[in-house]
Amino acid sequence: MKYWQGWLVWLMALALAFGLPGSAWHQASAPTFPWDMLLPMLFLLAVFGLLAPMAAVLLGPDGARKRLLALVEAPPDFLWGGLLLAAWPGAWGPPGLVAFGGAFLAAALPSEVRWLCAAMPSESPFPSAYGPAAIQKTRRTVIRHLLPRWLAARVPLWLTAALVLERIFGVQGFGSDWAQRISTRDRLGIALWVLAFALLWRATRSWEIR
Repeated sequence: MKYWQGWLVWLMALALAFGLPGSAWHQASAPTFPWDMLLPMLFLLAVFGLLAPMAAVLLGPDGARKRLLALVEAPPDFLWGGLLLAAWPGAWGPPGLVAFGGAFLAAALPSEVRWLCAAMPSESPFPSAYGPAAIQKTRRTVIRHLLPRWLAARVPLWLTAALVLERIFGVQGFGSDWAQRISTRDRLGIALWVLAFALLWRATRSWEIR
């Protein structure tokens, strides 16, 4: 998709956000943005964004067919959250960001690794014929080119999919903020979220070109 076509789609989304009819059935104020969650969530996304590509480079395209990854990927988010709550020692106090981050990684990392592995090309007969060094170099090159598309396609999904875990652990995160702004028809807040996603798309497109 060319730049002008992509920006046209995002501008249409912004216009739709500002065109919402407002809180017609109830009066509710827009929630306060969870600024205290900004740095922890960005740190968690950065860790996640490093672990998944590293695992994909280690496993290669065959990782998409690993039974262990498929087995860990199968349980839904709420099951991982419930298991972590059940195993959380009471002496540590109520679970917070650490438990949320652990459940998020357990729930999302296997599927993202399989997503990256499935997008990698076959290594037979080449570069397998040139040995392990050529295989690793090829995998790193492929992941470097896949990374922008992966980020643009999956980061919005991570933020909204984390809503289940945020409710389980009582954490006010980005998913909860997005859902609350939609429920209260906060036009400005939704438009800012759409603009943030548009800027993410633009940044990853620039990275892809380089």
